[in-house]
Amino acid sequence: MYTNRRAHFEYELLERFEAGIALTGSEVKSVRAGGVDFRDAFARVTGGNVELEGLYIPPYKEASYNNHEPRRTRRLLLNREEITKISRALTQKGLTLVPVRLYVKGGRFKVEVAVARGKKLHDKRRADQEREARREMREA
Repeated sequence: MYTNRRAHFEYELLERFEAGIALTGSEVKSVRAGGVDFRDAFARVTGGNVELEGLYIPPYKEASYNNHEPRRTRRLLLNREEITKISRALTQKGLTLVPVRLYVKGGRFKVEVAVARGKKLHDKRRADQEREARREMREA
């Protein structure tokens, strides 16, 4: 449904996890209407829970006084083994947890998060060159 295209460019994605996300009613309607922005989104493990911060879900126009905060912290729903695996991975230097996709599965919203390592500038340039070479081969 929504993908974080910058995550593939900015990070080397090492391991992916599928998590549920706790949303309010107006957030669900707003996500279905469109306009989700991953620009400043990241996840972190705090107190045994995984929380998604910085994900922008615009306010729902038809909601009344009961509307949600657009960039509020949202809880991700993972089982205990996955949370410990993620927290162990994040103790390594240079690794972070980034959201990759937001989608609907079986009527429920899911977020795909990945343990990732930031790319250096020369890695990004190499990825651009490879993408350009693949595009030229397809055209030829």
